[in-house]
Amino acid sequence: MKNRQTFEERMERLLYEYHVPGSIIAIAKHGKIVYEKAFGYKNVEKQEKIDGNTVFGLASLTKSFTCVAIMQLAEKGKLNIHAPVIQYLPKFALENQEDLKKITVYHFMTHSSGLPPLPSLDYAMERERNDDSMVDYLELPDLENQIMSYEQLMTYISESNVKLFAKPGNMFSYSNDAYGLLGAIIENVSGIPYEQYVLENIILPCGMSHTNFMIEDFKSYENITSCYEIHEKDGQNEVYLAQDWWDAPAMRATGFLKSTANDMIVYASLFMNQGVVNGARILTEESVKQMLHPHMKMDPIKFYGYGLAITLDYFGKKLVDHGGSLQSISSKLAILPEEGITAIVLSNLSGFPASRMMECALNAYFGRDLDADFLSKEEYVVESDTLSLYKGEYRSGEGMDVTIEIKDHHLLFTYNEKVYPIKFIKENVFLAYVDDVAEPVELLMDESDMVYAISIYHRIVPKVK
Repeated sequence: MKNRQTFEERMERLLYEYHVPGSIIAIAKHGKIVYEKAFGYKNVEKQEKIDGNTVFGLASLTKSFTCVAIMQLAEKGKLNIHAPVIQYLPKFALENQEDLKKITVYHFMTHSSGLPPLPSLDYAMERERNDDSMVDYLELPDLENQIMSYEQLMTYISESNVKLFAKPGNMFSYSNDAYGLLGAIIENVSGIPYEQYVLENIILPCGMSHTNFMIEDFKSYENITSCYEIHEKDGQNEVYLAQDWWDAPAMRATGFLKSTANDMIVYASLFMNQGVVNGARILTEESVKQMLHPHMKMDPIKFYGYGLAITLDYFGKKLVDHGGSLQSISSKLAILPEEGITAIVLSNLSGFPASRMMECALNAYFGRDLDADFLSKEEYVVESDTLSLYKGEYRSGEGMDVTIEIKDHHLLFTYNEKVYPIKFIKENVFLAYVDDVAEPVELLMDESDMVYAISIYHRIVPKVK
């Protein structure tokens, strides 16, 4: 790696700034690791160091495994990704029957079903209220609506009187609910539990020896990170040792795999080698091609394949990536097919900008300035009359809270009660610089040229005021 010392010094500062106990990054060329660096500890209290075989949570990196499973079943003729979801989940229901019939498996895979963001994942977290773990669950809702099965997840959605924000296939909005239900489809079609299917048909054939869903399934293997979380106490951020891993039995297909840097480099080779890993064919070449195809526009910069995001012009090359965040987890997977490069970042604290570490690492590897930005553009000037249309309050069922105000002819962007700098790159689109990462925000206009919602973090967040 070029600029190795500069990169590592920068990352040490970044980890310190975000109070991260431990993290690891690995970069491989044609499947062979050419750079691997661990920072901090898997257990701070015991001063236990991290290596390439330390188990971390993957969070939403799990989604591509779910799509690999769907594609395998499609290859075997057991399902059709363009068939209605209700063909495989007869108990899935919405108030509008016509909308229901139009939602296909493909729409779930590409986050284009039209389902709005819902707090289902919070209700699906399995936990016990006790004195030792209470601090871990302060942000979760009460247990009265807890979702513990696929049936309860479908009931929760149907009883929420959900109205689609767009016709299926017309608009992207990230949906953990859709991916949770893909797990149910895999289970119904294959006849075995989702977790068992992924283990037997993806993880074991790939030779991923330290990858599984449940900590107890690692048995005597002890090279596993501890869980850490952060909260504010007396005006200061405090990192504490969490009591246990969060789990959501009804939503494991959306983000609950655990793995290592070394195993994830092996897994990523699936997309570099046309579906073959360690001599085993996991997917056909055509299935891999479909997974890496830009099916749905996520934002003005990225597209979505199946469980993976696609950037068509990343410094002139195609970038395939995905991030993940959950309690005690920040992760990022990146694949540059034309360069033969795969890379993984794993961390044991949520809220850490793993994507920023990945950007800096790839810049260092290719000899670019660490702060080189493929998004760099001249600032677009928006007229004052147009800016005034953007004012308002925007909220989603997942808890996203955005306020846009206009002060001194400039847009003031507040996300979850904190103001962040922005830069317009075109009309109705700006970059919000949140936690060292440039996040595209698009203002969505109706036929009367009035803003009805924004797209942020790839979710549709409606205007409420």
